Amino acid sequence: MIQFVVNDATCTRCGQCVLDCPSQIIERSGDAPPRIRVENEENCIQCQHCLAVCPAAAISIAGRNPADSIALASGSFPALDTMTNLVRGRRSVRRYRDENVDPRLLRRLLAALGNAPTGCNRMGLTFSVIDDKDAMQRFRIQAMNGLAEVTKAGRLSESFGFISEAAPAWFDRGEDIVFRGAPHLLVVSAAPESVCPQEDVNLALAYFELMAQSAGLGTVWCGLAKMVLELLPDLRDVVGVAPGNYYYAMLFGLPAVRYARTVQRDGGARVKRIQVP
Repeated sequence: MIQFVVNDATCTRCGQCVLDCPSQIIERSGDAPPRIRVENEENCIQCQHCLAVCPAAAISIAGRNPADSIALASGSFPALDTMTNLVRGRRSVRRYRDENVDPRLLRRLLAALGNAPTGCNRMGLTFSVIDDKDAMQRFRIQAMNGLAEVTKAGRLSESFGFISEAAPAWFDRGEDIVFRGAPHLLVVSAAPESVCPQEDVNLALAYFELMAQSAGLGTVWCGLAKMVLELLPDLRDVVGVAPGNYYYAMLFGLPAVRYARTVQRDGGARVKRIQVP
């Protein structure tokens, strides 16, 4: 049961929920309040558009009370100048302080990720996080030991590129060129039966990055970490990525660097204006 409930006393019969339902399963007849027929409930994608669009807060669905939602008004969202500064000023951070992120802040960021868009609103993502720097150090050591073993076994040649330098850099010079000394790791994964699993993963990480950097944290998309997880299946099990799942990794933590200005690469956006005959 999707528990679609309309407060008859406060519903204004404006019809916004009917018009905005992506599945077009909400209907209204005459002066009756909106309803969803039982036989159509299975087509609900749990998007909660009906709850969000109702100006009178008269609709509850799936047990969600509209009073528990954040009211949106003019000024609720960041201004365009603020968002463009964030996009232009965001940097990939590869220098971190040896400190844990405040657990309350991290919980807040991860909870908000449930609102990242997913194909057909399937919400089938798994967020695996190493939230303690000591645990991250143990994970880092396991990764370097594993890379050394596959290198010794001849499975990691120069054809693997930069990752082939990781174990020597760690054991010979104490340099972490994979995880960059980051205190935390986030791996987002999606099952292959998702409508668009890789897109869902990438969108969630993009949302996390923008929220994290707006909260004063540093982040970096880490393809080398994914290569490590591909090479070392045991570590993939550690972070909870099931075989066959799509995934990607992001490092994050308190930055040990501060950037004073944006870079200048607006010209990198190649815009093609489409003319339709």
